[in-house]
Amino acid sequence: MARESIGDLNAFLAVAQERSFTRAAARLGVSQSALSQTVRNLEARLGVRLLTRTTRSVAPTEAGERLLRGVGPKLDEIDAELASLSELREKPAGTIRITSTENAAEAVLWPALKTLLPNYPDIKVEIVIDYGLADVVAERYDAGVRFGEQVARDMIAVRIGPDIRMAVVGAPSYCARHPPPRLPQDLTHHHCINLRLPQHGLYAWEFEKDGRELRVRVDGQLVFNTTAMILDAAVAGFGLAYLPEQQVEKQLASGELLRVLENWCPPFSGYHLYYPSRRQHTPAFALLVDALRYREPSPSRA
Repeated sequence: MARESIGDLNAFLAVAQERSFTRAAARLGVSQSALSQTVRNLEARLGVRLLTRTTRSVAPTEAGERLLRGVGPKLDEIDAELASLSELREKPAGTIRITSTENAAEAVLWPALKTLLPNYPDIKVEIVIDYGLADVVAERYDAGVRFGEQVARDMIAVRIGPDIRMAVVGAPSYCARHPPPRLPQDLTHHHCINLRLPQHGLYAWEFEKDGRELRVRVDGQLVFNTTAMILDAAVAGFGLAYLPEQQVEKQLASGELLRVLENWCPPFSGYHLYYPSRRQHTPAFALLVDALRYREPSPSRA
């Protein structure tokens, strides 16, 4: 295939990833009609249909899926190699895309970015909140943030935060109406606020004590897909919530929330930044990794 076809492949990949000619055209900075013609020309040269088009959606055909899986990562590597030439510039530059949970973005990513970005105006960062454990390679992210135990073994993982504990919390108004649970199993008799994970359903609350591990499926009136909404509902007295301790510190200190089952929530591996080992990373990405890297606090001197 002629080298000029690389641009046509990029056009196809944008549409296949966005599942929309409109969004892909905006991403590439071209008109929708020009993008559609480019994809049709590519299909004509290959002799196969790559996309199934309807009035409401666009989806890759079997051939399109094969091209997406086979060519997409290779073009990503080419883009990364070209971007690495920014080492020749006076200042690092480029866009970094990160997938993260809400709490990690607020507690770890944003504090680091507030310090880093003012010094490097040519670096752009896009953070996408997602609880679905996204495939960073397939979905064209530079990196993801998850708990250490959730990171796949074929990824490089950099610790970016301290150990974390979960907390089961409820408003004083709720706790006054319901006897506190003494064991995790008691939660089945309580109103609990659930978190729904993409592709995984309702999240089962996890507990451990004396080497005994439990996962409890809870029930209640409310289900959310963001922890911020769960926290608001817990403060409003709608039931018990299971949230990172760090996220509820202020509410516990002020008395807006009370804690139960604390001895069933031991610390575990905190947030890690993970990314593919084979990808050539830009100076901008290296700067971000260094800014995020967790460093143990120095012991205080008496």
